[in-house]
Amino acid sequence: MTTELSRRAIVPLLAAGAVGALAGCATLRPGVLTQGARDVPYGRHPRQRMDVYVPQGGGAASPVVFFIYGGAWASGAKETYAFVGEAFSERGFVTVIADYRLVPEVRFPSFIEDGARALRFVHDTISRYGGTPQRIELVGHSAGAYDAMMLTLDRRYLAAVGLGSGTIRSAVGLSGPYDFPLNLDITKAAFGNARDPAQTQPISFARRDAPPIFLATGSDDTTVPPRNSKRLADALKQAGAKSVALKIYPGLGHAETVTAISAPLRWRAPVLDDVVAFISARG
Repeated sequence: MTTELSRRAIVPLLAAGAVGALAGCATLRPGVLTQGARDVPYGRHPRQRMDVYVPQGGGAASPVVFFIYGGAWASGAKETYAFVGEAFSERGFVTVIADYRLVPEVRFPSFIEDGARALRFVHDTISRYGGTPQRIELVGHSAGAYDAMMLTLDRRYLAAVGLGSGTIRSAVGLSGPYDFPLNLDITKAAFGNARDPAQTQPISFARRDAPPIFLATGSDDTTVPPRNSKRLADALKQAGAKSVALKIYPGLGHAETVTAISAPLRWRAPVLDDVVAFISARG
């Protein structure tokens, strides 16, 4: 197990508060859901709810972006990331943002299992909103990027809900931790119950037949250092994965790879353009 996340850096790992503070300001306030549906249940727990954003005017057979936010697996709310739903829906994607159960109520792997359950629900119902279940693209930021890569690379989670690994057409990880220590307070809280630490790490599941994967991070990220993305990209390439892209945005910090998706901050980096180009490349 590596120690690529330093003791000082991992404490604020994927602090949703940083994003939330920005999202609460005048230029990044949570948006109003004018197309789609809010608080759609995919399970019985109060946090098993999702918001669906639909491109203006609806539209048929649209591709789907399933976005997973971060928060150190212990915080976060889908409403905070309305700007993500709006950004992708404006680009023609039916976009889903789901809440999931959090630490300390649950521990590994429950938050990943919630993601799989939500994906099953999306696969079965997204056509109601004009989405195409055969075109589901997974996007996650920080702890959400971790969840996205576990769902993409470890076949067991989708298999448990009756989905094949081909359900995910491509996966995008923004500033994600993919190979990190479990001996710190924040990781003990989320993963301390794991019998086999290697089974908690996305890098352990790098495989040749992985779907196309885009890993992006900021050069100035001191919370989840760029080494995480580089190492997973290298592992995937060594395993023989056919489509792996890595991009490091100069000058961006941890939260900025997701906040740059918002309209007021797109001047910081072309994150939205790059993600859309990558997930659209297969038609």
